[in-house]
Amino acid sequence: MGIVSMLSDMTHEGARSIYGAYLSLAGASAATIGFVTGFGEFIGYSFRIITGPITDRTKKYWTMTIIGYSINMLAIPALALVSKDGWIIACILIVAERIGKAIRQPAKNTLVSFAASQIGEGKSFAIVEFLDQIGAFLGPVFLFITLLFKQGSNQFSAYSLCFAILGIPALLTLTALFLAKHKYPHPENFEAPQKEDKTFKIKKSFIFYVIGTSLFALGFLDFPLITMHVSRSGLIPQDTLPLLYAGAMLIDAFAALFFGWLYDKYSIRVLMLSTAISTPFALFIFGFHSLTGIIIGVAIWGVGMGAQESILKSAVTTIMPKENRSTGFGIFETSFGICWFLGSWLMGILYDISISWMISFSMGTQLIAVLLFYFTANLKKGTKD
Repeated sequence: MGIVSMLSDMTHEGARSIYGAYLSLAGASAATIGFVTGFGEFIGYSFRIITGPITDRTKKYWTMTIIGYSINMLAIPALALVSKDGWIIACILIVAERIGKAIRQPAKNTLVSFAASQIGEGKSFAIVEFLDQIGAFLGPVFLFITLLFKQGSNQFSAYSLCFAILGIPALLTLTALFLAKHKYPHPENFEAPQKEDKTFKIKKSFIFYVIGTSLFALGFLDFPLITMHVSRSGLIPQDTLPLLYAGAMLIDAFAALFFGWLYDKYSIRVLMLSTAISTPFALFIFGFHSLTGIIIGVAIWGVGMGAQESILKSAVTTIMPKENRSTGFGIFETSFGICWFLGSWLMGILYDISISWMISFSMGTQLIAVLLFYFTANLKKGTKD
């Protein structure tokens, strides 16, 4: 599943790196681009509160994963077929790609959690996240190279070629997925049944955890706002901005491995450490007008992303019983995604009003999240809650 994640991230993270410029050339306004990308993320997360319970009820883990990945992967190379003024069709395909992720994500995470029972939750999700972010690094780099070779040609055609090329890792993703299903048709058997009531119950530790992760998401900026600020600062050349993102993804990958290893030793308390480390990223990026500040800020932003994609999911596996885990992932990821969307929107507004307010909001929400992770760890340690 780590290889599946790597190939799929090459596809959709590569595509995300050129969505804005492509939609603009296709005739979409700036407001439309902002709405579509934001709405796609919102749907991609919020729909999981439906797909998670469906997966738990049906136990069709592979079916849900395959359906989601098929939509997710095929929508991207389909963008190569969109005509010059076909921005409406392009927007539909971009939203469809996010819907595909919403369908497959709770089931996919549950499949990984079953294997995690063999080697440890932290290590398992860290390995998947490491490979995932290697893909997120390679995808934009490959497109960067493709666009270099296409310099001087029609820009819209160059972007269409990029989407067509992304069809290669997309098909490899689906191939690897079917091979995994063939080799491990019943991964739920990795984990022994738990002697618990199968009725879904909200535990106190899970409530604290979801509130904590939601506050973390609320104060954790999405990268487009960072690149916009860095671009305005003039400290880094415009054509090297994709490499800044690629560097953040590399740090993300190695941070996921490190914190995943720590998680298996110290459990949920590791979240307090990773969140505390990433908290001041906004201060370094937006508070200091210097290249050094930007590099430090982006580096610790990458640490926060690594924790987000690995140990945040590991903790859901630790807290939620096997029978209700997809539902737990659905609730967690829906709340996280909604707060990420609202937080990025609010901090974009605060950026125009006062950068100091935006920095304070970002750091304040993450510090409160550290406190809630502390409560979660104590509840989980001493009780069945």
